[in-house]
Amino acid sequence: MQNKLMNGIALLFSVNAFCQLSVNLESNSQYYIDDGKIKLSETEVSQRFRSNSYLNVNYKLNNFTIGAQLESYEPKALLNYSPALYKTNLGTYFVNYNNEKAGVDVTLGHFYEQFGSGLALRVWEDKQLGIANSLLGGKVKYTDPDQIITLKALLGKQRLGFKLSDGVVGGLDAEVKLDSLMKVKDFSTSVGFSYVNKYENNKESVQYPKNVSIYSSRIKMEYSKFALEFEYLYKTKDNIKEISALDPNNLFSGKAYLLNLSYATDRFGVITSLRRLENFNFYSQRDQIGNTYHNAVLNYVPALTKQYDYSLANIYVYQAQPRLSFLPQKKAGEIGSQFDIFYKIRKGTLLGGKYGTDVSLNVSNWYGLKGTYRTYINDVRDYKTDFFALGERYYSDQSLDIRTRLKDNWKIAAVFINQFYNTFRTEETSGEVKAQTVVLDNIYKFSKSSIKLELQHQWADGYHGNWAAGLFEYNINRNWSCFVNDLYNYGNTDKDKQMHYYTGGLVFRKNSTRIQASYGRQRGGLLCVGGVCRFVPESAGFSLGISANY
Repeated sequence: MQNKLMNGIALLFSVNAFCQLSVNLESNSQYYIDDGKIKLSETEVSQRFRSNSYLNVNYKLNNFTIGAQLESYEPKALLNYSPALYKTNLGTYFVNYNNEKAGVDVTLGHFYEQFGSGLALRVWEDKQLGIANSLLGGKVKYTDPDQIITLKALLGKQRLGFKLSDGVVGGLDAEVKLDSLMKVKDFSTSVGFSYVNKYENNKESVQYPKNVSIYSSRIKMEYSKFALEFEYLYKTKDNIKEISALDPNNLFSGKAYLLNLSYATDRFGVITSLRRLENFNFYSQRDQIGNTYHNAVLNYVPALTKQYDYSLANIYVYQAQPRLSFLPQKKAGEIGSQFDIFYKIRKGTLLGGKYGTDVSLNVSNWYGLKGTYRTYINDVRDYKTDFFALGERYYSDQSLDIRTRLKDNWKIAAVFINQFYNTFRTEETSGEVKAQTVVLDNIYKFSKSSIKLELQHQWADGYHGNWAAGLFEYNINRNWSCFVNDLYNYGNTDKDKQMHYYTGGLVFRKNSTRIQASYGRQRGGLLCVGGVCRFVPESAGFSLGISANY
């Protein structure tokens, strides 16, 4: 019966080959329970079943594409999603005209875009993080026939839940490839310039600026095995989200510097990222500054640290600190670096073994900006930072990742991570933590199935204390798999919090359809994707996730 149903769905949507219709369905539901250790709050207990669902439909005809996304948060959104996401409504809709021969791309309606690295502008969607920051308006992109010059222009208002933010956003971006001017072999270079403006009526106070802009310039060069990217950005004066900060002297400008360097061969590679941010938040609506849901955020400020796949390594996760504040803490931004070194040891050698060994080393260090902060009469504030000096350490980690094969069908990875986490500065609570984590990851393949066994342990001198974790996953065949994992916070100084965060589930896959059902506990903390994080509360219950593409 199940196969007949799937074949029927496939037949129904086989018309895609003719009418170029694409449909994507995604739904994540959870029924929350009180299990003795974890209980819902009084406001949460009124609605134990919650669900986030999305139906995205695109229709393409020649150079035109029409699309829309219907969103439903019924009866309520999953815990700790933005209150602006509620009930059922049309989330996005657009019409796009794309003529590749003419180099013209025009969009009316909702659209996503990124200028440069995204520090000037990035509007995007991430359902897992609850980010839905598209612009509603118009966008034009032009590329000349020789693909030397690319120009972009856009104007619109940003999505804020199912409504629009108060600000009007306009932007221009230009990128020029200078390769034709360079006569050096294996050398290429391009330069880019961006301008983004947010206009918002200063109805709360005449002291607030109506226009806040970001100016950006960037350069990218590649020669042989080397690559360099540098971007400088300047933000005009804007208010900060502070009590009694309405005086015109409490308006501050911002700056950002980003440098990426890399060198790569077949067996060796180095990637270096250096960044300095000073007062570099950018929102389309001023009262959204610093909100925890990423509502109305116009630029992309990820944490430049290694993104780990392992649960214990993600207990102490750094979030970028670009914001200027005088209360409750005095801080103006961040400065730091990340280094990645990759090396492949040849197979047949003592350390490379029969199949070769991949070794990677990552080092990240992030600090506050060293400076002085003052408050004068009538609550007027001022500060001054040293450009190169490092302030208080916010976060650091060093990790060594070794991966190889013991047999044709047996992959193994050993990972060691050393972390420092300044809780006082990053979470604005108190204290700091030093943690060491070890991971042993195994994947063993049989003829038609495979198993994954993952063992982890973390030693920490504070906060949550020591953890142990394990994951077992059995891929029965290409359609079915099951898993069970457990995180045990046995070292917590609070005995009531010495608990197991266990989860077990079953997964079904068929073509582009995936269904996952599970039961267990969710550890409270930060959920991060690409260096951007969302706080998820501690919870327990049943979960069902469905995704399908046609």
